[in-house]
Amino acid sequence: MSSTSLSPADLEALMAAALVASRTSEANARSVARALAQAEIDGQKGHGLSRVPSYAGQARSGKVDGQAVPEARLTRPGSLMIDARHGFAFPAFDLAIARLPEIARASGIAAAGVTRSHHCGVAGRHVERLAEAGLVALAFGNTPKAMAPWGGRQPLYGTNPIAFAVPLAHQPPIVVDMALSQAARGKILTAAQKGEAIPQGWAVDEHGQPTTDAQAALKGALQPVGGAKGAALALMVEVLAVALTGARFGFEASSFFDADGPPPGVGQLLIVIDPGAFGGADQFADRIAALAGMIEGNGEARLPGARRLALREKARREGVLVDAKLLDEVRALARG
Repeated sequence: MSSTSLSPADLEALMAAALVASRTSEANARSVARALAQAEIDGQKGHGLSRVPSYAGQARSGKVDGQAVPEARLTRPGSLMIDARHGFAFPAFDLAIARLPEIARASGIAAAGVTRSHHCGVAGRHVERLAEAGLVALAFGNTPKAMAPWGGRQPLYGTNPIAFAVPLAHQPPIVVDMALSQAARGKILTAAQKGEAIPQGWAVDEHGQPTTDAQAALKGALQPVGGAKGAALALMVEVLAVALTGARFGFEASSFFDADGPPPGVGQLLIVIDPGAFGGADQFADRIAALAGMIEGNGEARLPGARRLALREKARREGVLVDAKLLDEVRALARG
């Protein structure tokens, strides 16, 4: 596999151009490209450049509305509903992140539900942005069916990411971000694109047999992290992201990976907490600093999400290394 290095700015601009050439507005393309470029920089390649061909195909077919402008409605003093209008999720998240800090500081706790949405990418980045504003943040999102309920055979739940971020005084936020499958579906897609095997235990094929073949895994079902516990958490996310917002459950949603069928129409929920509304912002900062210090002083332990910081610095110095074949494909899309 050959690779090419691009500056973060050039990578983002290229992805935006590919989307604009695929029936997407300039504003939406910039929002999507910004998120995908950050994912690529942070080492989350399954949510980075590899998504551009499928996103572009869906925008061209109308499965995702590249021109959609999300709409926000304040339903209670501390609650916001955002209709993504079958467009990309990232502009809807930008709208939520712009509105939530003010609402949370007035109410103590605030939440935004997103409906008629699409793939939300790296959930950890959304909560990180809110933590950078001094808030504790959680995110829940459902995805098209990929995992069976515990004891079942047919996929029902999505990989259903959950994310959490907490501000640290004079340091980047702590970020926890995980899919509830043994591996994110995006990682399996990337392996399939490269013709690489996946680790044992990540998935079963369409016959329910364990497989290391990424293509077979995409036709089968992913395994939940932690067995029955992971499946139970996936159920929780379906309730929070879908039942609360009126979106589509994983078993009702169409694929994020192809241009066929109707819009996925999935849902997400963001919850933000203002530490000042509880024990006080200063006390919260002291307590978090003490906890972080104990973690970092415990052998080789590190704070969750710390790896992204080193990768961002490396990208700033050296550029972002991307697959050359994939890069050519995206460049062709940008040329129309």
